[in-house]
Amino acid sequence: MKIAVINEVSASARNGDIIRALEERGHEVFNVGMTDPASVPQLSYIHTGLLAGLLLYTKRVDFVVGGCGTGQGFLNAAMQYPGVFCGLVVDALDAWLFTQINGGNCISLPLNKGYGWAADTNLQFIFDRIFSVEPGCGYPEHRKEPQKASRILLQELSMISHRPMHEILRDLPEEITRPALTYPGILGILDPETLEDTRLAQVIRDITA
Repeated sequence: MKIAVINEVSASARNGDIIRALEERGHEVFNVGMTDPASVPQLSYIHTGLLAGLLLYTKRVDFVVGGCGTGQGFLNAAMQYPGVFCGLVVDALDAWLFTQINGGNCISLPLNKGYGWAADTNLQFIFDRIFSVEPGCGYPEHRKEPQKASRILLQELSMISHRPMHEILRDLPEEITRPALTYPGILGILDPETLEDTRLAQVIRDITA
């Protein structure tokens, strides 16, 4: 699985904990968010939500790990984009249930609120459970089939209720798009020259020119 870790500025100090919790699990991890609160441009949860949407929409990654101080801001920002299914994950039980019931492709972690003793260990427990079950398989047993059907409908709803990504990106304010797309490492993973969506590729080139 290809996983993007995208920290925003207030949670940049937690980046190392997230990366260590993901190590030795057999995944390809792209650490493309903030690792130092002093680096520029500074990414807010508005920027990282956009990046989550872009990386999932273009299929450059399969899963995004993000968050912010409470986890609520990144959750709401990421869910503005088509094909993003994000959950607020506080502990291992959240991770286990979210994967089975919602089959999400993005999680938002509270990385300041309640982030105290053994928080780094809690991250390891979260990733232990989130990758331990089949996404969207349903839970409990007697609810599996309706939950699977709901997950399919949710995916259809997401695509119907959003505009195409190239239109969204084109119409967003430059104060959102330019810092996000010019952050070190982002263009390398997006690689607009090889995107199948040529309209999206051109918008990305126009913004970053």
